[in-house]
Amino acid sequence: MTTETTTQTPDPRKESLIEYPSKFPIKVMGDDVEGFVHAVTQVAERFDPTFDAATIELRKSSGGKYLGVTITVLATSREQLDDLYRALTSHPMVKVVL
Repeated sequence: MTTETTTQTPDPRKESLIEYPSKFPIKVMGDDVEGFVHAVTQVAERFDPTFDAATIELRKSSGGKYLGVTITVLATSREQLDDLYRALTSHPMVKVVL
């Protein structure tokens, strides 16, 4: 007797905890220097043409050396988010991306 099993390719959209499209906040940290917020904004705009810089939230570290920048992008796919994270983490002004 032969048992036939059907292998289905998993649908990555069903495996994700994120429903696309959705607003997705990303926290980016770096030195509190001139141009940092602008640099983060430029990266966000490359991956989300609808990005609204007015939604950016800023938070300085207690010592004032670092700045946390929270951007909220319209996430349309896992690939888009992965590419955005790679672009942010490879930027020379960025220390941490969460």
